[in-house]
Amino acid sequence: MAALKQGRAALVFVCVVLGVMLALQFRTAQDIRSSLPYQRAEDLSQRLRQAEKERDTALRQLQEVQNSTLGETIAKESEMFRMAAGYLPVQGPGVLVTIDDSKRVIKPGENPNLYLIHDDDMLKVINELWAAGAEAISINEQRLVVGTEIRCAGPTISVNNSKYTPPYEIRAIGDPKTLEASLKMRGGVIETLQFWGIQATVKTQNTIKIPAFKGPHKYQFAKPVKEGPAK
Repeated sequence: MAALKQGRAALVFVCVVLGVMLALQFRTAQDIRSSLPYQRAEDLSQRLRQAEKERDTALRQLQEVQNSTLGETIAKESEMFRMAAGYLPVQGPGVLVTIDDSKRVIKPGENPNLYLIHDDDMLKVINELWAAGAEAISINEQRLVVGTEIRCAGPTISVNNSKYTPPYEIRAIGDPKTLEASLKMRGGVIETLQFWGIQATVKTQNTIKIPAFKGPHKYQFAKPVKEGPAK
């Protein structure tokens, strides 16, 4: 009986000790959670998680903006290339140049060709306009592009393989005053044409409309150069 009582007493003692230890551990955990350093660590952890969420959101928004900006940039560049190639109709301020054959009565022995418009006369006007900063030019609704020919074909002038008779209307988009001054300068192309009685007028306009090029661009021999590593 004495041994049984001693065993029960020992068991009770062990249970009491375990209970005290568990109570102390629970209290310690509560004390840690309620302590200032723990609260600060928990607060910093929450802020970090919030910052990570905001970062992820900002990165997604940035990616969306970049994708949108890239698309807009490609679209704008494509439009610029198409406009430069003449595939888009354009409008803007510029000049309207009208040129017609001379109405002078040809005297016996005179060369009648001196009083007619020729392809080289047209080319001189066109070159002067390009040099003065024209951004787009047309002749009788034919847009001038790379490969456009301007040449005499009997009594007509061929532009983009279309034949026209005078009068010829040349439209150019650019700074109106600069374009007009380049053609009307003393000793310039207009004065030279008028010397031979060629009828040539230059009018500035706030809005000049130039159509798109209607023909195909064919490159049979020219190929793009592939960029390689610098040597």
